[in-house]
Amino acid sequence: MNADSHHPTQSNNHSSSQNPFRHLPSVARLLEHPSLVQARERHPHTLIATAARGEVDKLRNRLTVGETPDLDPDTIAAHIAATLDAEAMPKLYPVINATGVVLHTNLGRSPLHEDAARAAYEAARSYLNLELDLAARARSNRQDAVRAGLCALSGAESATAVNNCAAATVIALRTLAAGKEIIVSRGQLIEIGGSFRIPEIMEASGAILREVGTTNITRLSDYERAIGPNTAALMRVHSSNYRIRGYTRSVELAELVELANKHKVKVIDDVGSGQLIDLTPYGLPDAACRAGADCLYPF
Repeated sequence: MNADSHHPTQSNNHSSSQNPFRHLPSVARLLEHPSLVQARERHPHTLIATAARGEVDKLRNRLTVGETPDLDPDTIAAHIAATLDAEAMPKLYPVINATGVVLHTNLGRSPLHEDAARAAYEAARSYLNLELDLAARARSNRQDAVRAGLCALSGAESATAVNNCAAATVIALRTLAAGKEIIVSRGQLIEIGGSFRIPEIMEASGAILREVGTTNITRLSDYERAIGPNTAALMRVHSSNYRIRGYTRSVELAELVELANKHKVKVIDDVGSGQLIDLTPYGLPDAACRAGADCLYPF
């Protein structure tokens, strides 16, 4: 009887030793491991606990599908600490632009001039009169300073600043053409980085897209035939990150401006990346905006 009664116990012990989940350390045990105790000097306890819980869940899922991960508590705790340290590192680093593209979107466009960078640093490190008119001792608009500088540089009646091209497009279209038609060449219905699509931006603004021409050929006559009582503006969109080559034709901005003036509608020019000064003295082509569009963006 003793031998028979002992046999099931041996079987149960053997079964337990073969259960891999039995060797998975608990979250509480991991949190008391020296590696994670030391990590409390660098990271909040709640963040460490969340990371430990997530790691244990991952290991449990791997065991469930039949994998055999390393369940040594030293290894797991060290991995959690290393992951936390890596996630706490800065995500942005200075790099060298060796692409040949001066204004590179993926590299932050272009560096600020030292004076501009210093001004941004000084403004960010203390309080300042962002929305206060110190002379009038009254509240002001935070766009006033930006507006004054942009108007002085461009000769525009008014100006504003946003941090992305999609926002600039929506503001321009909503202001000039909400509920009205905007005429755009089919060859300029672009999508660029960040899923920026002209038709979708047009819809979000409340303007009505009117396509003219074809992918490779759009003539001035295409625009003129499309102009009607509900037309608010003609819009030119910079191709930005692609080119159409071969049998192609497009309309110059100056021609659009002349046509728009004839029919008393506006011209909106998405210039992609623009400049406000003539760079020919520096050996660069002149792409300064002088064609007379009613609304220009971005710079």
